[in-house]
Amino acid sequence: MTDSRLKVVIPMAGLGTRLRPHTWSKPKQLISVAGKAVLAHVLDMLNSLSDPQNVEFVHIIGYLGEQIEAYVRHHYPDTPAHFVVQENPRGQSQAIYLGREYLMSGPMLMIFADTLIDTDLSFLATETADAVAWVKSVPDPRRFGVAEIGTDGWVTRLIEKPTEMSNNLVLVGCYYFKNSADLISAIEEQMERNIQLKGEFFLADAINIMLERGLKMRVCPVENWLDAGTPDALLESNRYLLDHGRANYSEHAVQDGVVIHPPVFIHPNAQLCQSVVGPYVSVGAECRIENSIISNTILEEGAQLKDLVLTDSLIGRKTQITGRPLVLNAGDNTELSI
Repeated sequence: MTDSRLKVVIPMAGLGTRLRPHTWSKPKQLISVAGKAVLAHVLDMLNSLSDPQNVEFVHIIGYLGEQIEAYVRHHYPDTPAHFVVQENPRGQSQAIYLGREYLMSGPMLMIFADTLIDTDLSFLATETADAVAWVKSVPDPRRFGVAEIGTDGWVTRLIEKPTEMSNNLVLVGCYYFKNSADLISAIEEQMERNIQLKGEFFLADAINIMLERGLKMRVCPVENWLDAGTPDALLESNRYLLDHGRANYSEHAVQDGVVIHPPVFIHPNAQLCQSVVGPYVSVGAECRIENSIISNTILEEGAQLKDLVLTDSLIGRKTQITGRPLVLNAGDNTELSI
């Protein structure tokens, strides 16, 4: 019997080394941006499905994966979810293959959890192609994978880290397959043929096997593709999201002597006093900011700042930072960096 539910597969077993020290204590998918976890922004895309209730999660977890499981079960308790552990990561294809028990029939959506895109998924209800790959045109595609399109408009192959720049249709890490079992079969062949790069089985190679078998795949362009894999990228994504509808703050969090420069997100349980906050600041629950000037910064839950001038920063959960007032007597032509 064919399962009509859309399986949403999210591989997230990586160590998140580019976001240390934050990822020593939590997976990168749970780092906050614009008021909620990166994973929550990814899952928000599912709200645009024609039937967002008819989904089933398959989360591929690893390092600190118990935190992801607890988060999903708390925030998405009504959506069926499976958690598959990838103990020794050997690439994207291996991650998906570990969840094959849940992917032997029905449609599938695969999303990488460290990228955020703006897309409307409602078209999947009437999609006729066998598969869809989301892409974005970029100036230099050589760090990414790209989709090669034939004269008939169908994808002919995927190329991982191309050496040329003539094709700039970069794969952004979101794929739809009408039949998940076909992908599992292709991954099995990929592993049997040992098609890998630097010890990893890339999803692009499995899809190329499907294309060799006659898969009809088209591309779906996106205008906005946000990265959440480095501190600078997180702050850039935070700025974009605050500029595009995610800004919000409650007057209850703002006491006398506070100046807000929008856009900002300030959780209703946060406390601000005698401070200047914004632009592009996200303040989590139970945070406290006192006598400080903060801009272009993300404060996670429970962070406390006092007597600081802070910008371009990520502040982790329950972190307490206190500066100190300065008294200066600086003469002519003085240059200070404090």
